[in-house]
Amino acid sequence: MKNTYALRIGGVPEHFNLPIHLAIEKGEFKKRGIDPHWITYAGGTGQMCKALREDEVDMCIILTEGIIKDIIKGNPSQIVSLYVQTPLVWGVHTGINNSLETYEQIFDKTYAISRFGSGSNLMAIVDANSKGHALKNEQFKVIGNLEGALESLAGNESDVFYWEKFTTKPYVDNGQLKRLGEYLTPWPCFVIAVRDEVLEKHPDQVVRALRVIHDSTDSFMQNPEAIDLVSARYDQKREDVARWFHSTEWAIHGWVSNKMIQSVLYNLKLAGIIEEEENIPKLIWKRK
Repeated sequence: MKNTYALRIGGVPEHFNLPIHLAIEKGEFKKRGIDPHWITYAGGTGQMCKALREDEVDMCIILTEGIIKDIIKGNPSQIVSLYVQTPLVWGVHTGINNSLETYEQIFDKTYAISRFGSGSNLMAIVDANSKGHALKNEQFKVIGNLEGALESLAGNESDVFYWEKFTTKPYVDNGQLKRLGEYLTPWPCFVIAVRDEVLEKHPDQVVRALRVIHDSTDSFMQNPEAIDLVSARYDQKREDVARWFHSTEWAIHGWVSNKMIQSVLYNLKLAGIIEEEENIPKLIWKRK
């Protein structure tokens, strides 16, 4: 198609992003003059933040708290929209042969994290802090991604791992992991972030891409075959997918509230992830 804009879109290899994959497969982006190039980041938020900083991707579907923290620390990007407006359910896991038995035992143990600044890192800190515990940097072991975590936990090189509950449930079911508990983020879990340079040079194309994404998420939520589709594509039990689907709501307008931002900032400061008097740059893109 003539005059299409090539847009590099990044996200984790998880079921939340299926509406975007469906829009790509159906040619919905190209109908609006966007040539989408999907990039999978198995390493999660920390890996995507690095990719945004280094101009390896233009737009990312990314954890809210992770991108807010990284923009504050200098990532030249802004949040352009909510993506999933319900909280993320984090499963708190350990290896099947680990002696840990209860959630209350984890706070002095070694945590597997995909990267420093990733969701698995930040949510462990926020969760511990909410229960009166302060985790130390030396408690974290960087393992790269979910596969790295499975290997680390199996070898008892680490003890605790936070990851999205339904993504890890097959490993709980097959006996590779034990789930000790759950933690819900106290804010909408996924936002869409775009590099500042792209926003400055191609704002119209960003808006068109967002329209495609919101239309696709709206259609996905109304699709009677959505549960079966996720179950087949991601090799998950239908009853698990049904529970996940009916507890998840995507944003179809994308408006980001200042209250949500303030809640994230409050928790990040409380956990010592950002300074109390930190200079807060512009976090939310205002369309002209």
